[in-house]
Amino acid sequence: MSGGAGLVVAVAGLGFGAEFVPIYLSHPDVARVVLVEPDRERRGAVAERYRLSAGYSDIADALADPGIDAVHVFAPVHTHADLSVAALEAGKHVACAVPMATALEDLDRIIAAQESSGRNYMMMETTVFAREYFAVAQMHRAGELGELTLYRGYHIQNLDGFPTYWQGFPPMHYVTHALSPILHLLGTTVASVQCQGAGRLAESRRTGSFDNPFPTEIGLFRLRDSDVLADIQMSFSQTARSYIEGFSIYGDRRGIEWPIDNEGELTVFDMAGPAPGRRGNRVATSSLAPPDRPERLPEPLRRFVRPATVRLPGMPAEVRVGADHGGSHPFLVDEFVRSVVDGRPPLIDARRAAEWTAPGICAHASALAEDATVRVPDYPRT
Repeated sequence: MSGGAGLVVAVAGLGFGAEFVPIYLSHPDVARVVLVEPDRERRGAVAERYRLSAGYSDIADALADPGIDAVHVFAPVHTHADLSVAALEAGKHVACAVPMATALEDLDRIIAAQESSGRNYMMMETTVFAREYFAVAQMHRAGELGELTLYRGYHIQNLDGFPTYWQGFPPMHYVTHALSPILHLLGTTVASVQCQGAGRLAESRRTGSFDNPFPTEIGLFRLRDSDVLADIQMSFSQTARSYIEGFSIYGDRRGIEWPIDNEGELTVFDMAGPAPGRRGNRVATSSLAPPDRPERLPEPLRRFVRPATVRLPGMPAEVRVGADHGGSHPFLVDEFVRSVVDGRPPLIDARRAAEWTAPGICAHASALAEDATVRVPDYPRT
C-alpha cells in the first residue's frame, strides 16, 4: 500500500463508477481515490462533488502512476480484458465490472496476467452480494429448501437508447448476474450448455457489429456434480417486460421467487404433503422482505446498503448515493479492499470469475450452432 497508510484506488469510468466513489472514500482502509474518465466535464463534476483532484483522462497515465495501488474498471465491456491485463501487468490490483471478458482466450489472458503479477483480480459480480442472495443462502444452509431441483435465472433489460457498443450485444455474454448465484450457492461450475436464440434482432438494433442475431437467448446449463438444472433467460431487446435481474430457486420443501418488479419482497412457497384423503401437495405462500446485513460491513460503509445522503469531510454539499443491485455495492468494495489488505485472494478471483463467465460465452456459441451442446472449460486451481 502506498505510504503504508491505506490503499490508493483509481476509479476508471465515472458513469456507473461514480456511485462507488463515496464508498471507497468511506472505507477505513482506503487513503485516497483517483478519478479516471475521458469526459472532462463528467470528471470535473465528480471531482467537485467530492473535493478530489482532477485525476486522469487516460487510464494509461493512471497505470503509470506509482502511487496508485488498485484500479476499479467501469469501462465498456469490450475493453475489460485489455484494461484488466494492462493494469495487472502495471502492478495494480484490479476490480472489474462484469463480465470478465467475452472470449475464452481473454479469460485465459487475465488469469495468466493475474498469476504472473501476483496482484489480486476480482470480478465485481453484484448478485452474490445482494440481500436477496444472502437470504436464500441462509435458508439453503439451514436445509429449509430441501433437496434442490431447479434454478431459474433471468436478466431482462431492453437496451434501446444505450450507446452503440451495446446494440446487438449477445445477451448470454452478460450471463453472470443470472447464473452466478446457483454456482456460488452449490460451490460448483457449469459442465455443458445448450442454448437457443429467440426472435430475430432488427437490423436497426445491430449497429454494435456483434455476431448476434438474437434479442433473447435461453440456455439450459448442466452443473458439475449436481442434478440441479439451471434455466437462464437473457433478453436485451424486443422483449416487452420491465427490467428484472434475479433468480428463482425450487427445492422439494421450499421455493423462492424473485419480486416481479425486481425489488421488494421475495415470494416463498412452503410445500407439505396432501391433506388427509386428498390429492396434491399443500402449498403455503408467504412474502419475505430480505433483511440487510450491515453488520458484515465496516461501520462507515453500512449506510450504503440503502440509498443514503452523504457529506464527507471537505465536500461542499450533501450527495444522494443510490443502492442498486440489492445493496451489494459496499460489500463488493469491502471484499476487494480487504482481500488486498489481508493478502488473500478475493471471493471472485480470476479463476472463479472465468468459471462464472465462460458458460455465457459457450451458451452464445451454442445458440449460433442451433442448440448444439457445448462443453464449458474447467478452471482448476493450480
